[in-house]
Amino acid sequence: MNKKYFVKIEKLLSKIIRMNQLNIIIPDRLIGQRIDSAIAQLLPDYSRSKITTWVRSGGALINGKSFKPKEKVLGGEIVVLSIKAEKTNDWQPEDIPIDVVYEDTDIIVVNKPVGLVTHPGAGNWTGTLANALLYYDPDLANLDRAGIVHRLDKNTSGLMVVARSELAQKNLVEQLQTHTVSREYSAIVYGHMISGGTVDAPIGRDPKDRIRQAVVEEGEGKDAVTHYRVIDRFGHHTHVKCILETGRTHQIRVHMSHIDHPLVADPMYGGKIRFPKKADDVLKETLKGFNRQALHAKKLTLTHPISGETMSWKAPLPQDLQDLLKVLEEFDPV
Repeated sequence: MNKKYFVKIEKLLSKIIRMNQLNIIIPDRLIGQRIDSAIAQLLPDYSRSKITTWVRSGGALINGKSFKPKEKVLGGEIVVLSIKAEKTNDWQPEDIPIDVVYEDTDIIVVNKPVGLVTHPGAGNWTGTLANALLYYDPDLANLDRAGIVHRLDKNTSGLMVVARSELAQKNLVEQLQTHTVSREYSAIVYGHMISGGTVDAPIGRDPKDRIRQAVVEEGEGKDAVTHYRVIDRFGHHTHVKCILETGRTHQIRVHMSHIDHPLVADPMYGGKIRFPKKADDVLKETLKGFNRQALHAKKLTLTHPISGETMSWKAPLPQDLQDLLKVLEEFDPV
C-alpha cells in the first residue's frame, strides 16, 4: 500500500476518534510508566497535555472510575475516553477579510496585513486574526488558539500557518520547537551594512523594562539565532534578508538593534528617527510617515503535517515597503 493510502486512513481514524468514545487497552510493554504518558504513546494524534486535561476532567476512565495522570500502568487496563470537540476559549468569530495564500483540509496559510493583532489579549479582545479565522472556519473553535501555532507582531506583515486539526497542530508545534520550519523575513534597517552575518545571542525580558525583550547574559534567557544577508545597500540604510533559526519574541527586532542596525520605524527598539546628513525633504517626510517597523515575513517553508511533503510559500513585499525602498534608492544613494 502506498503512502497516500496510509495518510487517508490516518485522517479517517483521527476524525472517528474526535467524534466518538474510544476504548484502548494498555499493553504490558508499558507497565510501570505513568498512565497519561502511556495513553499519549497510544494516541500520537494528541499531545500529552491534552490527554492529561481529559484525565483530570473525567473524560478518561479505567474500569468506570477516574484516575490520576501520575498513576502507574499495571498492564491490561481498559481505558475509556469520551473524546468530543469542545470550544477551547470564548473568542468570537468576526467578519474580517483575510488573505488566504493556501489551504487544504489540514492547514491554512495566510498573509497577515499590518495592523492586525494575531490573537485576543489585553487591550485587543476583538478584531484579531484569530477572530477572522473563526469566521472563516468555525471548526477552528475546537482547537487551542484557533489553530494558531506561531505569531507575528501587530505591525509585522507576512506569512503564517494555521492548523485545522489536532494532529496538524501537534505536528506543526513540534516542527517549530525543533526549528525545522524555515521563516525568511525582509527588513529595512538603519546603517550601511558591508556584509551579512549571524547574531547568536540569548533573548529574555529586559530587566529595565518588562514590556521589552533584550539580549541577556547566557543562562538568563532563551537561545536565539538570526542569520542576515544583504539584499540591497543604500547610503544610510540596508535592505536585508533575515532567517530565523529560533523563534523568540521580537527576535529580529532585538538582534538587529543589538548590532546597531535597528529596523526603520521600530518605536520599541529603534529609538528616534535617524535622518542622514544632508537628507532632503522627500526622504525626511518618508521616514517620518512610515509608521510601522519595516519587517515582512516573506517566505515560509515547512513539512506538511499529514502528507510529509515539503511546501513553501512567498508573499510579495507590501506596498508601503516597496514605496520606502523606491525613496531610499532615489534619495539615499550609495
